[in-house]
Amino acid sequence: MVINGQIIRSDRTFDVINPATETTVAACPECSSEQLEMAIGAAHQAFGDWQKNQAKRKKALIGCARAVKSQMRDLAELLTREQGKPRRNALHEVSGVVHWFQQTAGMKTPVDVIQDDDHGKVEVRRKPLGVIGAITPWNYPLILAVWKIAPALLAGNTIVLKPSPYTPLSTLKLGEILQEVLPPGVLNVVSGGDELGAQIVTHPDIRKISLTGSIATGKAVAAASASDLKRLVLELGGNDAAIVLPDVDVKAIAESLFWGAFENSGQVCQAIKRLYVHESIHEDLVTELSAFAQSVKVGNGMEGGIQLGPINNRPQFERVISLVDDARSRGAKIATGGSPIAGPGFFYPPTLVTDITDDAPLVAEEQFGPALPILPFDNVEDAIARANATHYGLSGSIWTQDIKRGAEWASQLECGTAWVNQHNTFHPDAPVGGVKWSGIGYQNGRWGLEALCSLQTVHLPPHQDSVSSA
Repeated sequence: MVINGQIIRSDRTFDVINPATETTVAACPECSSEQLEMAIGAAHQAFGDWQKNQAKRKKALIGCARAVKSQMRDLAELLTREQGKPRRNALHEVSGVVHWFQQTAGMKTPVDVIQDDDHGKVEVRRKPLGVIGAITPWNYPLILAVWKIAPALLAGNTIVLKPSPYTPLSTLKLGEILQEVLPPGVLNVVSGGDELGAQIVTHPDIRKISLTGSIATGKAVAAASASDLKRLVLELGGNDAAIVLPDVDVKAIAESLFWGAFENSGQVCQAIKRLYVHESIHEDLVTELSAFAQSVKVGNGMEGGIQLGPINNRPQFERVISLVDDARSRGAKIATGGSPIAGPGFFYPPTLVTDITDDAPLVAEEQFGPALPILPFDNVEDAIARANATHYGLSGSIWTQDIKRGAEWASQLECGTAWVNQHNTFHPDAPVGGVKWSGIGYQNGRWGLEALCSLQTVHLPPHQDSVSSA
């Protein structure tokens, strides 16, 4: 672990499993309560100097980008071994880390002047909060960590970061790399399970929690932090709907739809998890998607030519199996896939499910894996109503050749991000967040940066020259 700029070991460890082989990648340190106190204390101590100089912080973020870039391949290989994604995808994630540091370094916290006249001056300033507790998931451990690290540091905060116990190694390595650039205590990275996360959430010196995780975890964090009135950013689960209109070119969009659903083996918060297709093209699109799914190579991400890796961990693997089996028991048809791939590893093929109802768990819940229900509709208003009939509200998409109407329909989706003729694309200056149960607050862009600040209104007297001239 990294605490106060030092590499720290622990008396206790837990195994990190390679999901492609079910063998142990490494024994990971389990942070003790005493070590967590050290980490939070170091962050609290470092905050005093770190908050003073924004130019120094911007320079440090550029240095972070350079430091990560110098070790991209080693970091990507470690990510593949613990998370399972193909090396090409892991390298893309690490490249995103470099880009996000660079992009964030170019941002600034504004000062709004709302009055400046003979009666005085009133400014609204953004001030850092203090120590941020960041908790990250196992699907994109590095990029989702940097979504939290980069803006928090730029704003002048310090951080204690806990990655998922399923994928802690690449994040611990990232913390080690960044110590080359950052002052001691500014970024501390500790590892452990749910108990450690609970200690971070309830600690009185943590001023804000930034969590990316499940809805159940988000609710638990909100409840646990309430007594201390902690500020929260919660980016939680999604059950994204994509709605395909009858005017599309089925062959032209099939591949984009597939990757919108199955990127990272479906382990994406904003992935397509319900596909509503107009009844006139439903059969044709299922045929095209099935053919493409059968052409995709699933296997160990360390091997060449692999396009989809395993599900990351056994509990999630068993959940996907259970949801598909349940759908089958209800009379649903499996167009392709539908059974685990034999051999070691948590491999499940891209699976398309038809003849399924909206109340089936595979449709009504977030599966977070490579299984996609495809449902017909007869008019777009009905499809939008069905897409919105859920507690989830992370993102969604409309697919049509009529871009203007597509934008109008997309605006009717009850979600934080809406796309037309695309899904799962992001811009570093655009906010990411959910409505309803899919989250509180935003990450990325100026909205994410300002979420890591408090507002301070400053009232100043009139300028002396203004007083004399009056």
